[in-house]
Amino acid sequence: MAANRPSEATAQWWRDAAIYQIYVRSFADGDGDGTGDLAGVRARLPYLVELGVDALWFTPWYLSPLADGGYDVADYRTIDPAFGTLAEAEKLIAEARELGIRTIVDIVPNHVSDQHAWFRAALEAGPGSPERDLFHFRKGRGPNGEIPPNDWVSEFGGTPWTRLDDGEWYLHLFATQQPDLNWAHPAVRREHEDVLRFWFERGVAGVRIDSAALLAKDPALPDFVTGSDPHPFVDRDELHDIYRSWRAIADEYDGVFVGEVWLPDPERFARYLRPDELHTAFNFNFLACPWEAEKLRTAIDDTLAEHAPVGAPATWVLCNHDITRTVTRYGREETGFDFAVKTFGTPTDLALGTRRARAAALLSLALPGAAYLYQGEELGLPEADIPLDRIQDPMHFRKNGTDPGRDGCRVPMPWAAGEPYAGFGATTEPWLPQPEGWSGYAADLQNGDPDSMLSLYREALRLRRSEPGFGTGGEPGIRRLTWLDAAPGVLAFARTDGLLCVVNLAAEAAELPPHSAVLLTSGPLDETGRLPRDTAVWLRA
Repeated sequence: MAANRPSEATAQWWRDAAIYQIYVRSFADGDGDGTGDLAGVRARLPYLVELGVDALWFTPWYLSPLADGGYDVADYRTIDPAFGTLAEAEKLIAEARELGIRTIVDIVPNHVSDQHAWFRAALEAGPGSPERDLFHFRKGRGPNGEIPPNDWVSEFGGTPWTRLDDGEWYLHLFATQQPDLNWAHPAVRREHEDVLRFWFERGVAGVRIDSAALLAKDPALPDFVTGSDPHPFVDRDELHDIYRSWRAIADEYDGVFVGEVWLPDPERFARYLRPDELHTAFNFNFLACPWEAEKLRTAIDDTLAEHAPVGAPATWVLCNHDITRTVTRYGREETGFDFAVKTFGTPTDLALGTRRARAAALLSLALPGAAYLYQGEELGLPEADIPLDRIQDPMHFRKNGTDPGRDGCRVPMPWAAGEPYAGFGATTEPWLPQPEGWSGYAADLQNGDPDSMLSLYREALRLRRSEPGFGTGGEPGIRRLTWLDAAPGVLAFARTDGLLCVVNLAAEAAELPPHSAVLLTSGPLDETGRLPRDTAVWLRA
């Protein structure tokens, strides 16, 4: 199965890799208990090889109370029993690599679980203890310390401070169960450097860094002042020294970093991608962009421009475990993404959204750089409506129930239409309910359908790999695209070796540029050979 995959000698594979994100809890259930696990992933490795991906990014699989989907880590060196064992993880890493697929693990350096040994020790030791120095404990304000130490707002809404019975408060930028670490403490740095080595020694090819711009805090923990520079807890200069030390470790193992860096300033963003820091970072500008030609072109141009000064490859992604699924988002009146405007009951035209998602797949996979694909996107899965009594995401509860949360994009995968729970593998109901009609998206149904979303992704990834013009050639510089003249509402660009991509977002069908062959379309051309609305095509000049 791996005969046509890149050789070990392929340089800088990560520059144009197709990377598949696995949310283990919802991918495949190997033991039938309703929760996805490593055994389930191992059983589906042939599917991933056939899909044509180069690497797998696993969201946290570590020991965790799962207060925030595994991003509350209790022990980085232990696999959560719900998913399997460390030995199984090592076997999965090795088996995938034998098939030509690398592994990227998720590290969450900003915080740990409140069940982590360090935090339990800090609670037991009490105020003023060295154990509490590893976190951000403070006395409250007000006559009796009843007011939080500052006015910051949690990433999940509300105050990021929780008060203990002994009167002190602790900082958590996310859920209450996720206390922030004090990155000014040398023990915190040493521990994470050791964790990196632990996983590189076990064969992982890279590390995704969660909330990479939030680790360092102003030691005074002052109130937030709009427009303050530097920000008290976002994108502080101290971070770069941390990532330089991490990069030195990664270089020992030929490892790769991808950072989750949400920053509006392109120059500040690019600093994380300097040659001695992170290799890549997620491109949220493109991910959140509406389905509008002018805005998409601007997002593409801005992305390439901000990466160029540091010679880093761009990354392109349409969806992940935090974001409303592409089919649903593109079927709405407002097609961009913003956490602040998520609400229940937003009308969606799934047929329209699916047509646009197919076109967006060809657009994103034709762009220079690495592409990330979230599990189920290749099946065209929509966002699911989760019954109120089954929602688990803390974002929903922290925002007083106004936000539906992120569970809707985390529903267990449908594998086989005729099996219980759509072949997810469970013999009991999965941890999140699958909506009615979910089996209609099953991989086995799409497998034999040349017009299915799965077939489209397989062929696109095959062409992306086999056509040198889509790659970067492993070069430090990125083989750029060249925009072509096109009608308003139409995106048309050339890559190298005569490859063209055209995406029509206009109201009318569009004429195709001169070409010798049609390589792939997201939908059929019209009877005159023109490109219909919300359709994309790959051409050979």
